[in-house]
Amino acid sequence: MSLTSFMLRTMFKRGDDKRDAGLVTPEGIARFDDLRYGEDAKWNRLDVYRPKALGGKLPVIVSVHGGGWVYGDKERYQYYCMSLAEQGFAVVNFTYRLAPKFKFPAQLEDTNAVFHWLLQNAARFGFDTEKVFAVGDSAGAQLLGLYSCLCTNPAYAERFAFRAPEGFAPTAVALNCGVYEIVDSGKRDHTARLMADYLPEKGTREERELNSVLRQVTGAFPPSFVMTAEGDFLAAQARPLADKLQSLGVEAEYHYYGDKDHVLGHVFHCNMRSADAQQCNRDECDFFRRFL
Repeated sequence: MSLTSFMLRTMFKRGDDKRDAGLVTPEGIARFDDLRYGEDAKWNRLDVYRPKALGGKLPVIVSVHGGGWVYGDKERYQYYCMSLAEQGFAVVNFTYRLAPKFKFPAQLEDTNAVFHWLLQNAARFGFDTEKVFAVGDSAGAQLLGLYSCLCTNPAYAERFAFRAPEGFAPTAVALNCGVYEIVDSGKRDHTARLMADYLPEKGTREERELNSVLRQVTGAFPPSFVMTAEGDFLAAQARPLADKLQSLGVEAEYHYYGDKDHVLGHVFHCNMRSADAQQCNRDECDFFRRFL
């Protein structure tokens, strides 16, 4: 593991521990924890959250967590995901295999396995399989973007050994503070070190092209809520993706939260104590409701 990946894990964990200290499961949420969705008994685990007051089939949101491909798990996203469930959705919150032990496309393969699991277990958990939404942030937004391409771009899908469920694509997605184009600076910088941990060939041109959401989207891409914020170090990546989707005829909205006098920062929407986070998450759920 590179020093960059080690520092990311340390820094992100410290911030997440502080952010979530003292939070508990909301009284109105039923949770089903540590369900296995794939072959790896350690990593292929997920939780399902549902509002107790609502029975029967519910629209579903799948959350793809961030963490620079080297950090994160469902525990770090449980409170954020339960806040989405409080808005009337069933929510699937999963852990995937991390780099550097597991190289790309392991993370994308696990994401695909979750959607297979969701469709296979719809009756058990009351999932409406005609209304399957997804959210992802940072590296998770990149993975969700790639997965949406896998579902909607046959030429891209052919480049992988695994397959999305036949005829399936997310109904709509929210891409939050994401990375959609991995730029090679030609220097041995933090991005290069991270790519060396994440990608089998350490970030060749072909690998970077395979990981570029911006280059793989088509007009069949799902309707998208593309979000960034003042203080997000990936803010410059959001507008080009939204513009590209709109140019292809995809229903895509670009949202920028905060300003120079009110800096929110990267993945601010995961902080359940933040009124700005709550507003952003309501906005995204309202976007999804347009497709119910």
